[in-house]
Amino acid sequence: MKSIFRPLAALLLGLIFLPGFTPSSKAKGKAEHVVMIVWDGMRPDFITPQYTPTLYGLATNGVFFKHHHAAYISSTEVNGTALATGVHPSRSGIMANTEYWPEMGWLSTFGTEHLDAVRRGDFLSDGRYLNVPTIADILHQAGIPTVIAGTKPVVLLHDRAWNRTSQAAKDSALIFEGKAVPRTLGDSLKKLNDDKAFPTTVTYPNTAQDTWTTKSLIEGLWKKEVPKFSVLWLSEPDKSQHETGVASDTSIAAIDGSDQRLADVIKALDRRKVLAKTDIIVVSDHGFSTINRGPDVADILKRRGFNASKKFENPEPGDVMVVGLGGSVSLYVVERQESVIQRLVDFLQTSDFAGVIFSRLPIEGTFPLETTRIGTANYPPDIVVSLRWSADPNERGAPGLITSADGTKGKGHHASLSRFDMHNTLVASGPDFKRGLASETPSGNIDVVPTILWLLGVRSTNTFDGRILHEALAGSKEPPATATERRIEATRDTGFFRWHQYLRFTEVGKSVYFDEGNGRPTLK
Repeated sequence: MKSIFRPLAALLLGLIFLPGFTPSSKAKGKAEHVVMIVWDGMRPDFITPQYTPTLYGLATNGVFFKHHHAAYISSTEVNGTALATGVHPSRSGIMANTEYWPEMGWLSTFGTEHLDAVRRGDFLSDGRYLNVPTIADILHQAGIPTVIAGTKPVVLLHDRAWNRTSQAAKDSALIFEGKAVPRTLGDSLKKLNDDKAFPTTVTYPNTAQDTWTTKSLIEGLWKKEVPKFSVLWLSEPDKSQHETGVASDTSIAAIDGSDQRLADVIKALDRRKVLAKTDIIVVSDHGFSTINRGPDVADILKRRGFNASKKFENPEPGDVMVVGLGGSVSLYVVERQESVIQRLVDFLQTSDFAGVIFSRLPIEGTFPLETTRIGTANYPPDIVVSLRWSADPNERGAPGLITSADGTKGKGHHASLSRFDMHNTLVASGPDFKRGLASETPSGNIDVVPTILWLLGVRSTNTFDGRILHEALAGSKEPPATATERRIEATRDTGFFRWHQYLRFTEVGKSVYFDEGNGRPTLK
């Protein structure tokens, strides 16, 4: 069966995007345990004594990373993979929550975190659904079991192995959306949750699901001992912000709920007398914005003469698959017809919704897909558009408005190059981190894996796009990291209009963090 991966292309990408870090020696961390807790969709500007007393206390007694970055596309599965692998999408192979690969399904898209897609992808590619190992893979190879628990299925991307061959892998545990690996864990987790199965109904705030997952971790999977590495992925405030918008009463309550789950974890570590020996890392996958308009891009393209749709029935060369991702849109042209791709760019550069246009082909006024490291070796889109955004406040005073594909005004979304989507949360505290530091050095989700491996003293031959966050480590003798800010632009004259787009990014060593990008046409 034909593989969905192109080994040569993957090799070329690895050569083009030189990684930022290869551990050269074992770490000198003091902690015996590392716990990573993900608050899905948490914006850093909501870390206050009022909203998040526990997280605020952790930040003031540890390190608050003031300039932390998501990977683009700023969505859950992309950054869940970045937090599992330490690399950008171009190397991991996951560039969006929803993608279109003909070998996975000729007529429709698929969710990259869904169990069926993960299993099918590994089956078709001989276990290479992700192009690089995850932190769980690396730790298992080093003989270290892991425990990973997530309210959302994205954690499946951290530890997806079906056939577990090593003893460490067999001794590891995974919970994703209430499902357990190994499956025999399911009954015991239900029992400790008052004989209640994982709630299937999402509520706002989604307290019931997050509480079930947290309790399953700290009272079930940690029952015998706290492993060296654990992950807890909470669904909030993402769920509530999507439904009710940023800074709504419901979203604030959701943030409070995640803060309570963090307190539960800290209390559990304290009861087991391992809190002083544990490094705690709280991170979010992306930021968040409020929707100010929600165009139906497929319908707009149809009315402009393109054979565009969100699902194919009987596709022919030149037809366009439109994949709405919230603050971004991916466009796939059947048989990669260059004339259609050019026409699409021509139209987008005069539209009222495009912000930054990335093209697989070199076209004036666009950036290459590889500019933001989204040119995967699998089946990349022909065009990716980050939709337009502004720093204007919503009705509750929270800044950050975006155009969101098929979105509803007043609700929330992300996945754009808005600074409010790209800047997310990172807080770290424990025996290996400095106390009371508000770090000015830019950082990113790609840095989390190499830093954790350093803390755990695990050497890996794998390479990463991220770096060890030495500036935050207590007693580090590494010289201060130097950050270089850059801005690139692309323009094109289109009749009466002039298209202009920009992208801002920061380099620290060989690591690259994307800050923001936007664009629009103006009358000449």
